[in-house]
Amino acid sequence: MQGAGKGTVGRIVAERFNLKIFETGEALRTLAKEDSPLGHKVKEIIEAGHLVPNEVVMEIVEDFLNKLEPGTRVLFDGIPRKVEQAKSLNALLNKNNRTYKAVLIKIAEETAIHRLTTRKICSKCKKVFTADYKQDICDEPGCASPLVTRADDSNPEAIKTRIEAFKTETIPAIELYKNNMIEVDGEPSIEQVAEQTIKTLESL
Repeated sequence: MQGAGKGTVGRIVAERFNLKIFETGEALRTLAKEDSPLGHKVKEIIEAGHLVPNEVVMEIVEDFLNKLEPGTRVLFDGIPRKVEQAKSLNALLNKNNRTYKAVLIKIAEETAIHRLTTRKICSKCKKVFTADYKQDICDEPGCASPLVTRADDSNPEAIKTRIEAFKTETIPAIELYKNNMIEVDGEPSIEQVAEQTIKTLESL
């Protein structure tokens, strides 16, 4: 669910296990700058203001995988979000002979709403900061950019819409992984959630 801390936890886990992170938004922005057929396609879609269709997202995922050094492991952040996308991603991973394990960070809806309405995000590196962080600038080495509040985080109706979309679209996709998934309690601090996630993954 939104607000579970998957992005922050994902970065900590990726660093611990030496994983490359695939995050759809970042991959889109990177590709849109490339002078390549796929880069041009993505740029046209973004500039037209359209949502990127699932088949193009899968092209982007495959392009990302193909550019990695052999044996590089990947952490997918925030994908898949829908059943169709889950099925497509699983097929693509199987095609590339990649095994996978899903990680679900579980939090209550009330926790999600509180975190989303109180968090801030670095305007440059996109690191997320919880309400207990009292500075106005990013603490990442070499960054120090101003923190901002996402427009949809300051809109209660937008948050409710995102949570409803999670319930109707993402939960059915999660069900596809129930036999190949670990669940982590996302209610403690981000540091504790990351520690528990790492311990669980190390035991596999």
